[in-house]
Amino acid sequence: MVAAAGDTIDAAAILAGLGIDPEGPVDPRQMIPAARYYAMLEQLAEQIDVTDLPVRAGASMQLDEYGALGLAFKAARTLGASYARVERYARLWTSVVAYELRPVAEGTLFILHRTGERHLGMRLSNEATLASAVAIARQVCPAPLSPLEVLVRHKAPHSIAAHQDWFGCPVNFGAELDAILFANETLARQNILGDEGISRYLISHLDAELSEITRETSLVTQTRAAIAQALSEGTPKMTQIARDLGLSARSFHRRLSEHGMNFQTLTEETRRDLAEGLLRDGGHSLAEIAFLTGFSEQSAFTRAFKRWFGTTPAAYRKDLPGG
Repeated sequence: MVAAAGDTIDAAAILAGLGIDPEGPVDPRQMIPAARYYAMLEQLAEQIDVTDLPVRAGASMQLDEYGALGLAFKAARTLGASYARVERYARLWTSVVAYELRPVAEGTLFILHRTGERHLGMRLSNEATLASAVAIARQVCPAPLSPLEVLVRHKAPHSIAAHQDWFGCPVNFGAELDAILFANETLARQNILGDEGISRYLISHLDAELSEITRETSLVTQTRAAIAQALSEGTPKMTQIARDLGLSARSFHRRLSEHGMNFQTLTEETRRDLAEGLLRDGGHSLAEIAFLTGFSEQSAFTRAFKRWFGTTPAAYRKDLPGG
């Protein structure tokens, strides 16, 4: 997305702000929190016209940038089998999006599932994801490929000319799903590089990776829950949470760091998510929310919340539906 934004932005500064080394190697396994990513996209929107940015970004995606999953997509026999691998193994490159292949009367929908409020950042990300799904399909398809229809849940931008030109089919905003409708004949096409032997090897590799991530996700989920429970007594210590989970501090730190995570980041994200959830719930005062998220003073909570969301807790609550 940053590359597609062009030369008028300070790409190095934006990437550094996300914790990404602009000069470092590409690592498909490196992840950043979704909220931070959406905020970055909204930062771009303040600097440039982002109407067709998602299309340009999605169109630029290459299968080689998806690591082993990209190779498995190439090696599948048919395009339908390629998308089935995305449906199964997407967790290897994202924790906030799930995919579904759903047969319908007109063909098959490749559906993007992503929860959360559809602020601008998420809308841009969803459009780019749909565009990239077509981009990688065209890299394995032996003939020109266009979907039957593209569905987008949010309202259309001021122009959708770039979207329709890229997809080569009607793009309908304000739909009930974020999805791409393919003819079954299209999904049945043989891929250029389909290879059963390579597929078996890659699938075994991906299954092992997925199993490992599933185990670690359980640890992260348990850690977040333990942090949330401990916050009312102040900022929790890593040694305390490790002990609660039956681990030594060293083992706990190692298991988190092996997957690009650390205790401080998890604590910050848990605080932020808990604060937002409590504000939306509406059943607690700001002072109570400050206490429940581990702040000794409401003023400290307000400063942290403004750092997370760019506004005060009171203003955020006021802007909520019915606030």
